[in-house]
This record gives sequence, C-alpha cells and structure tokens, in this order.
Amino acid sequence: MKPLSFVVIGSGWRSMFYARIAKAYPDCFQLSAMLCRSEEKAELIREQHAIHTTTSVKECEELKPDFVVVAVNKASICQVTKEWAGKGFPVLCETPAAVELADLQELWRLVQEDSCKIQVAEQYFRYAYYESAIAVCRKGYLGNPYSVNLSAVHDYHAVSVIRRLLDIGYENVKVYGKKYIYPVVETDSRYGVIEDGRVSQRDRVRLTFEFEGGKTAFYDFDGIQYHSRIRSRHVTVQGERGELDGQVLRYVGEDHRAREAVMEMIPFDSGEGIREVRLRDEILYQNPFSEKCGLPEDETAIGTLMLGMRCYIEEGVEVYPLAEGLQDAYISLLMKEAAESGTVVESKSQIWTNKTI
Repeated sequence: MKPLSFVVIGSGWRSMFYARIAKAYPDCFQLSAMLCRSEEKAELIREQHAIHTTTSVKECEELKPDFVVVAVNKASICQVTKEWAGKGFPVLCETPAAVELADLQELWRLVQEDSCKIQVAEQYFRYAYYESAIAVCRKGYLGNPYSVNLSAVHDYHAVSVIRRLLDIGYENVKVYGKKYIYPVVETDSRYGVIEDGRVSQRDRVRLTFEFEGGKTAFYDFDGIQYHSRIRSRHVTVQGERGELDGQVLRYVGEDHRAREAVMEMIPFDSGEGIREVRLRDEILYQNPFSEKCGLPEDETAIGTLMLGMRCYIEEGVEVYPLAEGLQDAYISLLMKEAAESGTVVESKSQIWTNKTI
C-alpha cells in the first residue's frame, strides 16, 4: 500500500514529532514538506534533519499531500486549520483545536456545512497505559466506573482521558477548584537533564468535576509534572466492583471474592517502546508498529492517529472525532476559568454534543 503523504505546517518542537514518525516508518508515511515561516528556519531544519522544507504555501499545495498536519502555536491553530481545510485538504490539527469558544463552534460549522475534513491529534488516550486502563473500565472489572483521580496530564488531554475512563461522552459538568503557586527545583526539560539547582515557581491546579450523571473526577496537575524527576504521576479509577490504581487492579469476582491483578507492560526485545500490555492472559494493548525503531510513546501514539487518517480519508471513519476534540478544548476553557476565579463554572451543551463516542 502506498505510504500516506503529508505536509507539516509549522516547524516548532511538536512538528518534529511527525518528522521522526515518518523517518521511522517510511512504508507508512511520507513527509513531503515542512512549511516554515522563515528561510533561516527552513535552512536550519533542512541541514540538521535532512527534511524537505519550504516557505512557499503554493509549493505545499502543489505537492497534493493526502493530508496536512497543523502544528503551529496554540493561538494560530484554529486559523491555520481553517485555511488548509478550506483549500480542500484533510487536516490533522494539534491540540487544542482552538482557544476560544466561538472558534470551536466555527470549526464544527466548517465540517457540517462546508464538508471540510478536520481531525484532532489528541494522543494521550492512545498511550499504552491509558488505552489499557480504558479497556479495563470498558470490560466491566470495576462495574460502572464513577470516579477518577488524575494527576498525570493537563487541560484538554486530561479531559479526553477522564471522559473515556468514565464513559460519560458529552455530559455537562460543573468544575470548581483553585490554582496555587509553589517553588520546585528543576531536574529535567524537553531538551535534557537539568542539574544546576535552579528553582522555578510553578502553577499547581486542583479541580473537581461533577458530571450531570453523578460521576466525578479529581484533577491535580503541577506545571512541571511532564518534565521532572521529582514529581510523579498518578491515576486511580473506582467503581462499585473495584479499583484501578496505576497498574494494579483490585476487584470483586463473580464469586464475590476480592481479587488482584497487575497490568503488565511488556517492552519490545530491544527494550525500547511498549509492545503490548497484558492483564493475566488478556491483551489490553498491542503496538501497531514494529520494534525496528523503538520510538517513544508520544510518537507511537501520534503515529496511530496518523495511520487512522487513511480510513478517515477513504471511508470517513474518524480518528479522533472533531466533536471530541472540540469538547476537550471547551471543557479546558472552563477549567482555566474555574482555577483563575475560584468559582463554580458549569458547561452548556454545544452544537457538537449530539455526537456520541
């Protein structure tokens, strides 16, 4: 099968994820070009990464890629997505899809009324752990899961994971909580280990979600949590029949006796990347790629979304439905409002909420 060709709009840190995926899996993907804002940046990336770069929108259009990845800054994602979707290209846009409610609504209108093709590159639910945790919940081990404690991912990513763990779709929600600021020694970053003892002031946001169906979620995120060797991550899901605490599942069996099992994260033989996740004899997750490159989990999760673009383009089967990406971004706006104001903020049904997961 011919590799999917794509163009990346943007040349920042996130853009390079897509370049690494294409390089690792040339049988699946072909990066036709990366559109940069300046010739200096285009030349730098071209020399350092052997990527075809350009500053010409027309050149990117003439390449006729199968789809376009929009990986620009958050404030510009919506406008750039609209531009390329309006040209007739299927778009896979980075998160969040927009940072204003009116723009989220406009993206939905473009798909519904103008037949634009837009998907959102929300990757966290495709991580080996989260996909497995969601599978445990859907298989009924916990009964009906009604509560999540999440201290692992932020904003729209957290909303996506919470909604799927609790299986609440587009239920309205009340959000309340507060933002705190604490000092912390920096130990890691996007670019490597930090060992000079520097201290930074970081936001810590603690929020409670009360969904209209009665389920709850407790969100706790420290601004340094993604890149720190002294801040851990925690996930707990509870239902009437059990609890998933990290990788440990405790539940009541059909004989009413308590049981315990552990989700086993099995790496590739090379030691790089997760090959599969097992719960006793059940396979909860299988990596769709081979082990020959051993990409980190973020790239692997994004790669699965890119693979799904073929079915979306050819059959209309959504990868991560736009409605879900819009809901994630909308609730994220409410989270920010609740944390800044310290008041209860309540969602309202939006034009995309007649959709179901």
